[in-house]
Amino acid sequence: MRICIPTVSDASLAARVCPHFGSAPFFTVVDEATGAVEVVRNTHVEHVHCSCDPAAAVLTLGIGAVVCRGVGWRGLAMLEERGVPVCRTESWSAADALKAFRARHLSRAGSEHACRHEP
Repeated sequence: MRICIPTVSDASLAARVCPHFGSAPFFTVVDEATGAVEVVRNTHVEHVHCSCDPAAAVLTLGIGAVVCRGVGWRGLAMLEERGVPVCRTESWSAADALKAFRARHLSRAGSEHACRHEP
């Protein structure tokens, strides 16, 4: 499985987790099978809330799960509709967020956790 963690820099697992999925400048992607880490620039970082689809961008990377601190209701719905679970983390480092995910210490984000941005 490939896990996506939205981050504020391209510092791989040393990067700070971005507070909001859609506004993350980068996505740190970890391949659980190989251990490989890839950092991808979020081409949708500059947007008006509810006017882009950052979920589509990460889905092209074969993502199996997203681990984030916050996500908009629309992004959450798009990911969930495509079968990608979104897990909430309180961690600020990508490495700690990944560790918590692997230990199954994270809860799945639901609509009650989503940010509510109106266009």
